[in-house]
Amino acid sequence: MEPFMIALGWAGLYGPMAMGAIGSIIGCALAGQAACGALLETDRGHGRYIGLSAMPSSQTIYGIVVMFSLNREVNLENAPGLFAVGILAGVALLYSGIRQGQCCASAINVSKSKPEIFGLSVAPAAIVEGFAVFAFIFALVISAGIPT
Repeated sequence: MEPFMIALGWAGLYGPMAMGAIGSIIGCALAGQAACGALLETDRGHGRYIGLSAMPSSQTIYGIVVMFSLNREVNLENAPGLFAVGILAGVALLYSGIRQGQCCASAINVSKSKPEIFGLSVAPAAIVEGFAVFAFIFALVISAGIPT
């Protein structure tokens, strides 16, 4: 049982970065596909479409910081805490990256027809980002209580 618990602790260390990166990959791909379509259909605003398609990449950065905050020697005393915080933060970052990419793709698609609402159309993606920040901050706070 001891090796299994240690393995779970290591999964918790790497989980936030890995799952945040997967969410960013999927989210950026979804938004990037919408941006590519917008490039064909519009004559201007290309930079903002490409820029918006990179918005879900922040989940990877949050995951890296959480990973570093959890980084410590893994033992039986701290492995459950590392696993719980790391995996739950990772799942939140994974899901928010995907959903933020969908929001960005929608913002790109709607602003093709009505460029004047681009700023408003980005609001849902910003709200999703806010929830990713909550998961990130709470993981940092909780990680301080995990034994070293």
